[in-house]
Amino acid sequence: MNELMNQQKYSVSRTGVTIENRERISVTGIVRIDSFDESEVCARVENSIVSIFGQGLHISRLDLDNGVLIVDGFISGVEYSDQENKGGFLGRLFK
Repeated sequence: MNELMNQQKYSVSRTGVTIENRERISVTGIVRIDSFDESEVCARVENSIVSIFGQGLHISRLDLDNGVLIVDGFISGVEYSDQENKGGFLGRLFK
């Protein structure tokens, strides 16, 4: 049982990003999706936020049990950020 728990912790904390021809991006280690639209997908990995930027983006696969996200569309950028830095002006104002 303890070995199984250790394997689950390892698989969640492991993050990988693969971009194919700027048309498809695969991200592993996904914990949840925070927001998405045609120009941006924001997802959480263990201690970070991954933001995918582009045009015509859509989520073609989301498997939270295995931590897999696949987004199709034109990929123009990917950004990692710490959770504490997210929140914008209002988040800082009401701290």
